[in-house]
Amino acid sequence: MLFCFKNLVPHRVCKRLSDFPFDELRKQGFKCALLDLDNTIAPDRAAEPNEYSHRVIRNLKDAGFDCCLVSNAKSSRSAKFAAALGISHVDFAGKPSPKGVWKAMELMNVVAEQTVLFGDQLFTDILAAKRAGIHAVFVEPYDKKEIFYVRFKRFFEYIVRKTCRF
Repeated sequence: MLFCFKNLVPHRVCKRLSDFPFDELRKQGFKCALLDLDNTIAPDRAAEPNEYSHRVIRNLKDAGFDCCLVSNAKSSRSAKFAAALGISHVDFAGKPSPKGVWKAMELMNVVAEQTVLFGDQLFTDILAAKRAGIHAVFVEPYDKKEIFYVRFKRFFEYIVRKTCRF
């Protein structure tokens, strides 16, 4: 792995969060799941949770995780989304800055060693997690339909993933 890419390489990769073995992480001492919204637990720019979103949160809670939505959304959409799922949230997170991650950890009363972040973008979610010193899980995007600037970044993510083989 190239040194310059080290903060972009997640600890794990998964296809779908609904199939992720959350129990394994819980046994390793993780107890708080920070979740990106768009294209991680729901389609891009979804107004409300769908069955998939509810299933992911249910699976996390069944495994013993406390959940918090950490979104860069600059509207009340993420707050409404989190409320519908019955979980905490941090909006205006400013990823890839770790500040939103730290704010979520403070809100959830956990330390880095107890926290895992699930996200679909290397240059925001995974970079924020790694900079905050927490476990990072890259989730394959929920849907191919995305806003143009995210589609643009996917090409560069492809280069990182090919170079680092994940």
